[in-house]
Amino acid sequence: MPRKGSLAREFPILVVVALLVSLFIKTFLVQFFYIPSGSMENTLQINDRVAVNKVPFISDTINRGDVVVFRDPAGWLPEAAGISGNKVTVKVKEVFVALGVLPNPAKQYLVKRVIGVAGDKIICCDKNKGLTINGKPTSEPYIFAGNTPSETEFNVTVPEGKIWVMGDHRGASADSRYHQEDINKGFVPLDKVTGRVVGIIWPFKNAGFVPSQDPIK
Repeated sequence: MPRKGSLAREFPILVVVALLVSLFIKTFLVQFFYIPSGSMENTLQINDRVAVNKVPFISDTINRGDVVVFRDPAGWLPEAAGISGNKVTVKVKEVFVALGVLPNPAKQYLVKRVIGVAGDKIICCDKNKGLTINGKPTSEPYIFAGNTPSETEFNVTVPEGKIWVMGDHRGASADSRYHQEDINKGFVPLDKVTGRVVGIIWPFKNAGFVPSQDPIK
């Protein structure tokens, strides 16, 4: 039976090892994010917590239809506030940020669906009020009920190294369509992409896998 003194000495080491393992997972494998808005309803709900795949050989390959988390590419979001609360709450949140349970508020993130990848020509809208991609009609069953594919017309071709993204709640998503005057012309550089959303982990009633759905029929 291990002595109490031995356990006391080993406990700090176990804590450090656990923190290092957690940081490794956050940096290279999986990171968790909180959904603050309804721009991806009903695929993702406000206050959902999602798991994002960061494994390089998977998440470096972004496909049409993937739901991705990415860093704000060009001032899409207002300036972020710091961690708020009393001293204890702030310290707890800082630990959760370090472990990847909470995102860093100093680093602004968004979540959208990839509608176009490099080389794709996307036009809105055809005679059926839908998008066409490379001249082909699309099917988007994930769009929020009552929304059209887009109230804004556009005609874009996705350049190398970038993606075109849109929220599933088209009427409540300030996505690529609304940032065509920025430095990236509304496209998101791939080096801003953190990874692909693979599932909802909280709350339990919403938990489940988040599939990729290519909009091309």
